[in-house]
Amino acid sequence: MTRRVLFSFDYEQLDRVNQVREVPGVEAVAAAGFDSASAWDEAEKQGVPVIERLIDESLEDTTVTVICITQGTGASELVNQQIDRSLARGNGLVAVRIHRVKDADGNATELGASPPQIENSGYQTYDYRKPASLAKWIEAAAKRAGH
Repeated sequence: MTRRVLFSFDYEQLDRVNQVREVPGVEAVAAAGFDSASAWDEAEKQGVPVIERLIDESLEDTTVTVICITQGTGASELVNQQIDRSLARGNGLVAVRIHRVKDADGNATELGASPPQIENSGYQTYDYRKPASLAKWIEAAAKRAGH
């Protein structure tokens, strides 16, 4: 069975996230339907109700939200909204540090703080190593959430 999962992240890290989203048995959903920072900027101009609607649409039929953490993720308004709306609908959460995943130029980034909602809701933050581990963490979060 394929599990539908929302990936939430800072769009400056899209290159890294695209490497992490390739998980066996997982259908990765682009966070709030945005594939770039410019799409987020455009939606932001339209106001909070538009952003909330897009987040809710992207959460449809998902059971887990994976938060990809690098420097600045915890301060991202979009990421925090996605976490809050994921928790409100009963999704499991997986926070995964991807700062060591190299971008197209071979560069890593700085470690970022995990958003406080992760620990406050009883979920864990992991260091990304390989897709099989991420798949296990996703399943554990789904079970914890009752899915």
